[in-house]
Amino acid sequence: MSLAYETKIAESIHLLQELIGGKSLKVTLAFSHQNEDAINIALAQKAGIDFDVFTLETHKLFDESIAYEKEVEAFFGITIKRFSANDEAIKALEDKVGEYGIFDDIKLRKECCHVRKLIPLAQALDGYDGWISGIRIAQSVTRSETKLVEFDGKFELLKFNPLAHFSDEEVERYMRESAIPSNALYAKGFKSIGCKPCTRAIKEGEDIRAGRWWWENPEHKECGLHLHKEK
Repeated sequence: MSLAYETKIAESIHLLQELIGGKSLKVTLAFSHQNEDAINIALAQKAGIDFDVFTLETHKLFDESIAYEKEVEAFFGITIKRFSANDEAIKALEDKVGEYGIFDDIKLRKECCHVRKLIPLAQALDGYDGWISGIRIAQSVTRSETKLVEFDGKFELLKFNPLAHFSDEEVERYMRESAIPSNALYAKGFKSIGCKPCTRAIKEGEDIRAGRWWWENPEHKECGLHLHKEK
């Protein structure tokens, strides 16, 4: 396992060096308040590439996640750019969906994700050649087709997934061995972190993504940022 683990790290750094640094691509890295994002920042810095970092301000984030942003900025010496839909779009969404609409109708839940995540993501990616994400095959059935490098047809740019083949244990190992701080929500039983209404801690034995949109079928449990096929 050790050899495979070290090989995966080396391959991820090489990927960033050759396909981004070697081609002088302008890229930005998605920070979604999770371990994978922090590891990607560490790998990108080790690769010596130029990159920006962004996050999506959905106005539904946990206090712990907001605090973690500041901790990560200080730890890595970076500035995280924040993007959000405008106030008018947020108000119109809240008037339509209300407090419980996301639980009653999957179309309303996806519309909420569209306004709070997809609209600002388009802003965050504008002007870049590619973006770096922390998604992994092991996370869910909806991510089983994830590759190290993909073409993101939705936004028409390259998408790099350096941790695509990392296991849950390897992510935890990298965080531990590199002494990288984690979101405080992990210690409270959260294994996949998103917005407050759509995220809960998981129980022992549950899948790591069980706490995301837990009232929906597994094949629907994406917000639209990382879909390979529309569900």
